[in-house]
Amino acid sequence: MRRLASVDALRGCTVAAMLLVNDPGDWDHVYGPLEHATWHGCTPTDLIFPFFLFVVGVSVALAIEPRIAMGADKGSLTRTALLRALRILVLGVAINVLAWMIMPGAHLRFPGVLQRIGLCFAGTALFAIYTRPRVQWAAIVAILLGYWGLLLAGGSLEPFINIVSRSDSAIFGRFVYLIDPATGRGHDPEGLLASLPSLATCLLGLCAGRWLRDGQMKPLWIAGVTGILLGALWSLLLPFNKNLWTPSFVLWCAGWAALLLGVFHQLIDERGWPAWGRRFGVNAVAAYAGSELMQILLPGLGLQEPIYNHAFAGWITPVAGAYVASLAFAVVFVAVWWVIVCVLDRRRIYIKL
Repeated sequence: MRRLASVDALRGCTVAAMLLVNDPGDWDHVYGPLEHATWHGCTPTDLIFPFFLFVVGVSVALAIEPRIAMGADKGSLTRTALLRALRILVLGVAINVLAWMIMPGAHLRFPGVLQRIGLCFAGTALFAIYTRPRVQWAAIVAILLGYWGLLLAGGSLEPFINIVSRSDSAIFGRFVYLIDPATGRGHDPEGLLASLPSLATCLLGLCAGRWLRDGQMKPLWIAGVTGILLGALWSLLLPFNKNLWTPSFVLWCAGWAALLLGVFHQLIDERGWPAWGRRFGVNAVAAYAGSELMQILLPGLGLQEPIYNHAFAGWITPVAGAYVASLAFAVVFVAVWWVIVCVLDRRRIYIKL
């Protein structure tokens, strides 16, 4: 199976978007579309992580399933996939520990973005190795309906008192992203229970990747539109919510991701357009993890504020305003990492866990 530049490009654009929204110069001055929804709802920023997980599933369809068809040993594939997932998970925990050690006012957190990626990659790889497409579709339906039932059984979708937050508090204690000072309850947007519907996002990407691999574009387009419509209808009963990763949110995001995958494939693989984002895509985990380390070290070493004030806010704010200055810092942050991944790509250095 030839490597599809469109998949690398889509993955890379997603990583670049992650860096853009995660690294403003001033969190008090961020344009609305570059922020997550406060609770219910879906902004463009809320689409980014689901898109990445969707592409993880696509990559499994392109990298693992063809090996199975060629008779590769399933036990060996399983060990390789689980070890890679474990390395991603451990890296995520290590980054959190480093942040706790050196960032002013930080507290220790166990869940995180890389941890969820590792778990979802492991689950999707196991489905790809040991199950047929029909079983995978049945698992997607069972996960979404079962998780909907759990949310309803929890009695509330409100912050800190919903079943997802309560499970995070029970599993991780105070080692989560947010703690309610009034009640001591915790919540983590990348907690364990909400990783279950995140796995459904990955499995939808697995099915989409299979269509892409087999050149079946019509089902991909139909699935994209269907996902958007079903997600929108479901949101009338169960609102979009990235923190809870609601089933309506799963279908809505997967639908848009499927359409975007189709567009990237048509423009890049079929028509030969430049694969913008590819360099981020071929070093995706390295770029994300490295940017997280930089995001920790700059404030941890006391460099973030003077750099931002002198190189950005000091002269941009009087001319164009604080929001432009904050966005300019984020754009430059992405540009720095673009230079880094360009150098790695030119030297054919691809850091994989």
